[in-house]
Amino acid sequence: MEISIKYFGQIAEVTQINEEYIEFSGHDVSELLCVLHSKYENLKHKDFQVAQNQELVSEDTKITGETIALLPPFSGG
Repeated sequence: MEISIKYFGQIAEVTQINEEYIEFSGHDVSELLCVLHSKYENLKHKDFQVAQNQELVSEDTKITGETIALLPPFSGG
């Protein structure tokens, strides 16, 4: 399936793009992260959360949506 991956903040700095579309044949977030870590080696050293269709998800969440976002840590104020 084709999914959209959006990168924000320091994550976008690592990937040097804000968004991309990839063909993904895996099943869950952890498999997607393996693909992204192999594509962007420095991503392994960054702390971030993953959202699917605007909801935060864990690594064992099944990929069902077309939009994934990688969000760096943020603080409120």
